[in-house]
Amino acid sequence: MKPAQHRPPANPLTWSTACVDWEDKILAKRSLVPAPLFPDEAAAALEIFHSLRMVDVVGRPRMGDACRPWITDFVGAVFGSYDASTGRRLIQEYFLHIAKKNGKSTLAAGVMLTALLRNWRQSAEYYILAPTREVADNSFAPARDMIRADNELHALLHVQENFRTITHRTTRASLKVVSADSETVGGKRTVGLFVDELWQFGKRANAGPMLREAKGGLASRHEGFVIYATTQSDAPPAGVFDELLSYFRDVRDGNIDDRRSLGVIYEFPKRLIDSGEFRKPANFYVPNPNLGASVDDQYLVAELAKAERAGQASLVNFCAKHLNVQVGMAMRADGWAGARIWNRGADKNLTLDELLARCEVVCIGLDGGGLDDLLGVGVIGRERGTKKWLGWAHGLVSSIGLARRKANLAEYRRFAQQGDLTIFRFAGEDAAEIENDPDIADLWLDVPPAPEGPGVLPVDIQYVVDLVRRVSDLGLLAQVGVDAAGIGGIVDALADIGITQDAEKLDAVRQGIGLMGAFKTIERKLADRSFVHCGSEMLVV
Repeated sequence: MKPAQHRPPANPLTWSTACVDWEDKILAKRSLVPAPLFPDEAAAALEIFHSLRMVDVVGRPRMGDACRPWITDFVGAVFGSYDASTGRRLIQEYFLHIAKKNGKSTLAAGVMLTALLRNWRQSAEYYILAPTREVADNSFAPARDMIRADNELHALLHVQENFRTITHRTTRASLKVVSADSETVGGKRTVGLFVDELWQFGKRANAGPMLREAKGGLASRHEGFVIYATTQSDAPPAGVFDELLSYFRDVRDGNIDDRRSLGVIYEFPKRLIDSGEFRKPANFYVPNPNLGASVDDQYLVAELAKAERAGQASLVNFCAKHLNVQVGMAMRADGWAGARIWNRGADKNLTLDELLARCEVVCIGLDGGGLDDLLGVGVIGRERGTKKWLGWAHGLVSSIGLARRKANLAEYRRFAQQGDLTIFRFAGEDAAEIENDPDIADLWLDVPPAPEGPGVLPVDIQYVVDLVRRVSDLGLLAQVGVDAAGIGGIVDALADIGITQDAEKLDAVRQGIGLMGAFKTIERKLADRSFVHCGSEMLVV
């Protein structure tokens, strides 16, 4: 085993899980993991972890002889956060984000077996939760083989392959590997939970309640822990994956002070992404802490060359999976050409008020779905003097939309916090049931009651009417464009303030191929910097 870097022990009274200098550390190949709070606990656990054998590696080495220092550091941090004098784990939630083939499944098996062996609680339950049966099998197999390779463990632990369950013969505590696509996850007695490939859970609408149920036992088991481990998604992060990735990045960066959560994220600093240096083989070590061990550098070089020859779709997938590069709009294989230069036109200081003050003429575009969809509002104006186009956008979503589009809750929360999305209540018989839904209850804290009464418009339509009236009263309005198959209520409400087709102030905008001219115009204006937009994240998801 390679010696771990010397790190002074953490003070359990003043510890921090932030790593604000992570960019310098990751480039210098220094540890991203804080020293264990209780070194004796870490040492006792590592003695077990290091003794486990890796049977699928040449020579069947023990983990302690083969694993890299980052693994020792991470395992030490997990077990070294337990205060034996109080029976409480001071850091309970962990987030490990690494590129593909860096030993995540083997780590899951080793950590959870160690936890099962260190456990003192009778009939405790430990779980490895995987998104699919295949991923579950990948985690169970190393644990089973580690037991088979050790006579002492084989006598102490009972393996039931058909149930993917391992039971401690003395404490009756169990480790069960379950797949979310075919098995029910309990959690009432959960002490330890390892969630594998979190990015795949991000694509499931019910992932939030499922994970909440799975870790429910931690409320009364103070020694418990949750480890989220994942590679990068092959699409823009979504759902619980996007939510947790953003949260743990904020903890790491010191934006959120949460000493009970630790994020260990192996990703490139933004400047290496922007410059394209992340694609240089000399930098492949950044998201691959196991480079030279379970990850072969020559393999990555060859696969990158293949991906570049195969085209954008293959390259996007390679960068996401092997280099941990988050897929954004500019990297999508089927993306719009203007996406690659979208940030060229971003101006975060461009507000609606600023746009109206600087422009000589303004058009407004509206795209509204049903009750369960966003209503999108776009404003584009031509600036006096420069003739540049300035763009601003906003969205509105109702309580019904939140309840029926739970897979998007992480995005809705983020957009609302950034001021780009208005959440409003929609009156109805099921309003109380929706608002009591625990998944969305936190979103109602600052939302006023739904307006009711004869002639009262829903919040989203009233928002549109007020905006159009304001622009019209300023003498700036050229036209309002609406989807030809859009909401009749908006058209009726605009008619009440004189915005009609007969007055040549309202027009139906064709969709699909009919927008091709607009797409090409905007991408060229982005290229020559004659289109400036507000830089809202909502425009690139």
